[in-house]
Parts: sequence; C-alpha cells; structure tokens
Amino acid sequence: MPSTRLSLNFPRPAVWLAATSMCAVAGAPVRAQTVGGQAVDLWVDVCALDELTPDRGACVLVGSEQVALFRLSGEDRVYALSNLDPFSEAYVLSRGIVGSKGDTPKVASPVYKQSFDLRTGQCVDDGSVSVRTYPVALSGGRVLVGIG
Repeated sequence: MPSTRLSLNFPRPAVWLAATSMCAVAGAPVRAQTVGGQAVDLWVDVCALDELTPDRGACVLVGSEQVALFRLSGEDRVYALSNLDPFSEAYVLSRGIVGSKGDTPKVASPVYKQSFDLRTGQCVDDGSVSVRTYPVALSGGRVLVGIG
C-alpha cells in the first residue's frame, strides 16, 4: 500500500529505537479518519522517514504485530507488510532483498526467496499466498502505520 500524506499533530514519544535495529518499538498512537478509501482506526508513529534506508527493510513493532517497512530509492513513499514470511513461518521479510519485477515493487524472502508485491502483499511466485499490508502515511517527516 503506497503512503499517503497527512497533516496530524501528535506527541513524540520519549524514547525512539533506530529503524536499523531488528525490531524497533513504535511510538505514540494517533487517531485519524478514513484515508484513500481505507478505514483506519488508529495511526501509529513508528519512525522518521530519514531513518529508513532506501531499498532496505526495517522492522517495527505496532501493538503486537511485527511490520516490515520498505522505502524505495527516489521515492517519498513507504510500504508496510507483515514481517511474517508465510512459507518459512519466520519473521524475516524486513531482511529480504528489495527490487522489482517489471513495474511491481517487491521484496524477496531471505529464506526460500518467494517475492511479495510491496503494494498488495500478493506473492509474485504463488498467487494463492499473500501477506497482510498496512496503510502508511507521511506527516512532518514521520512515518505512520495505520491499524484498524
């Protein structure tokens, strides 16, 4: 799911973990409305956009869910997928190889190498398998992940 720009005011949590850590803990929640046709009950501030290295994954913990974030080169856009690889049943997608297949941005699992469309979560190699996607918004240089 591509990111959406929002203008929201929210408190910054006292402690932030670098997005390069195995799994950073997300910050203060922000309440919002429906954005881009998707109902979002809560936006969670997870990191600064500048903390995400282009073409690399980062893992954040949103509630009890591990969410893999991906920022592509040359884009102010962030994609968010479940970090769980359904084939290996390991939380590793944030450690995958980011690339594209035609016009489809994707991440390849570091375990068995199945690729997932960053926009939809659909497995590029097996159409019957997908991973959960999360809406993403950018506000004031911060990355927010929607849950609902």
